[in-house]
Amino acid sequence: MIKIPPYLKKGDTIGITCPAGYMAAEKVQTCIETLQEWGYKVKTGNTVGGTSTTYFSGTDEERLAEFQQMLDDKNIKAILCGRGGYGAGRIVEHIDFKKLKKYPKWIIGFSDITILHTHIYSNYRIATLHAPMAAAFNDEEYKNEYVQSLKKALTGKRAKYICETNALNIKGKASGQLVGGNLSLLAHVTGTSSDIQTKGKILFIEETGEYLYSADRMLYQLKRSGKLNKLAGLVIGGFTDMKDTTRPFGKTIYEIIFDIVKAYDYPVCMGFPVSHDKENYALKVGVVYHLNVAQKKVVLQEMP
Repeated sequence: MIKIPPYLKKGDTIGITCPAGYMAAEKVQTCIETLQEWGYKVKTGNTVGGTSTTYFSGTDEERLAEFQQMLDDKNIKAILCGRGGYGAGRIVEHIDFKKLKKYPKWIIGFSDITILHTHIYSNYRIATLHAPMAAAFNDEEYKNEYVQSLKKALTGKRAKYICETNALNIKGKASGQLVGGNLSLLAHVTGTSSDIQTKGKILFIEETGEYLYSADRMLYQLKRSGKLNKLAGLVIGGFTDMKDTTRPFGKTIYEIIFDIVKAYDYPVCMGFPVSHDKENYALKVGVVYHLNVAQKKVVLQEMP
């Protein structure tokens, strides 16, 4: 059984912290103002626009201490990670999740935050929220349906997402707990305490900025480690800003994926709106969804 954290009510407090890469304070301001307009209080950590001069938002110790403090604070009902980047994997083994087990709350983010999603799901069976982070609110993008899907998810509205078909889709229907996230991180956690078991699950994957051969290698790591063998279904999100070598790989990213999974007998959706671009619907990791990959449309729907 999966534990669903309490949904938010107006007046609840959302904490914003950066457990990985650095983020300038001005890039978070629109997010703060929007969350307040939605009716929430906001508590911003020192890692947001802090004094760090490195890639990270603070030292490992500083990032760990701030995340731990927000995790343990019963007045904070959800933690929105300001950004991903890299760094959560350096501290995840040192986070004490005892209070989260007793008082579950929504952990929100994507990209590098994938490691928190997989770790919490695998070890504590608590749902988390793979969703837009602070920068997604900028340039009036807080009005778009993807950021608005985060708002709806926080209040408990069940999602029903519809997307276009793709010629490489594999038709079919499936139901199962939804797990996944960023491909690099899913490969990275293989064999660690943050690893996930995927049998009978709907797996979703997205990526950005990788060479095609690197993505191919990581996909084969998932395949060889059994992660793709007995899925209920597979949702392939955006693979944005992918790069090719001087001597071309010879296939598009979706062709690469199709060749790897075509032998399996579960439905596969290519190009679902979960990505590093603005097309990034909120998905509840660990919650049961129904996937219908049909001739004219694809529907991913959260189940009661």
